[in-house]
Amino acid sequence: MTSTVSTSREILPPGPFGSPNAGASASASASFGHPQTAFSDVDEIELISVSWNQDYGCFAAGTSCGFRIYNCEPFKETFRRDLKSGGFRIVEMLFRCNILALVGAGDNSQYPPTKVIIWDDHQSRCIGEFAFRSDVRSVKLSRDRIVVVLEHKIYVYSFVDLKLLHQIETLANLRGLCCLSHHSSTSVLACPGLQRGQVRIEHFGLNMIKLINAHDSHIACFTLTLDGLLLATASTRGTLIRIFNTVDGTRLQEVRRGVDRAEIYSIALSPNVQWLAVASDKGTVHIFSLRVRVVGEDSSSSLSTPSQSTELLNHSSSFDTLISPSTGANPGSSLSFMRGVLPKYFSSEWSFAQFHIPEVTHFIAAFGSQNTVVIVSMDGSFYRCSFDPVHGGEMLQQEYVRFLKTVSRPRRSCN
Repeated sequence: MTSTVSTSREILPPGPFGSPNAGASASASASFGHPQTAFSDVDEIELISVSWNQDYGCFAAGTSCGFRIYNCEPFKETFRRDLKSGGFRIVEMLFRCNILALVGAGDNSQYPPTKVIIWDDHQSRCIGEFAFRSDVRSVKLSRDRIVVVLEHKIYVYSFVDLKLLHQIETLANLRGLCCLSHHSSTSVLACPGLQRGQVRIEHFGLNMIKLINAHDSHIACFTLTLDGLLLATASTRGTLIRIFNTVDGTRLQEVRRGVDRAEIYSIALSPNVQWLAVASDKGTVHIFSLRVRVVGEDSSSSLSTPSQSTELLNHSSSFDTLISPSTGANPGSSLSFMRGVLPKYFSSEWSFAQFHIPEVTHFIAAFGSQNTVVIVSMDGSFYRCSFDPVHGGEMLQQEYVRFLKTVSRPRRSCN
């Protein structure tokens, strides 16, 4: 598999959406121009994809006629691009800056599903593109890397000059599974390995690879903490979620979503690593209390130098099992005292809090501020709900927004 990379004259530093850029080039290699107003919510369009930005404060929606960006708190649409050429299957943000990675849907006449467009919305032009021989499954961005995921291979590029840095072979990866860390002192990538149930961890800063045999079944979903030191995984069975130390591969905790098989849509870890959220095709978001945290780390602390990061990574004893006194613990079976005699699920940790969405559809969940969870559904719905950090139980719905009217009938042309 080969790739073709082309760039514009220069790549300028990214800035936030909405700020002016007086030096933007008027001769873009590809341009959306000004947002076209030929379409409206009255013309019900298809929602193709939804995805969070790196801090879960925004999400991008790829539609059959372009894409839209939404802010979560307060909820609002920040901008949209509506096109006559077709829609986008992948819209990947880089935090809240003006840079986006775009992959067209199958019917997009200008942007095919085999090409990644790096778009600068301030300059209204393409600043780089990557062409492949097969469909792109996902794209991940960090401040210094662009990662393109194909079915059997992952390409890692430098964001500065778009040069190829790494090529990684994987097991068949139709889901496009891949995660990046987003910490100033660690550079970690997680992707499927070459064996069923295996996750490969690349510690780029340490030039180290760790293979974690997470499940017996194929991997369905995983996520990293922002610093990349912890990994949460689920298999295609969808019953157990496991937490691992990405340095030595130690399994630190295991929680149970349920007994019946389920498709896991998303896994999210709270910024302070106290909570885990799991969304599945059962129409439920489960919240679990985590006992796994790095000693001395909290949501506001950071590793100031690479040497401190290396020192922490080289001492797996930095990972201790802690139970926060201010939060509740996951419930277990009343028969857990018979561990080893009864089937394993009797000794499992079950979810601490739950939220049920009214209609079962594909959705993703993440943590908001102050013990809240935000949910984005493929039916065009946005939910915000809160949970009691001491007693758990059913979460309370705090907000509901229908941000996009969608169609269930076959997609029509955007022309």
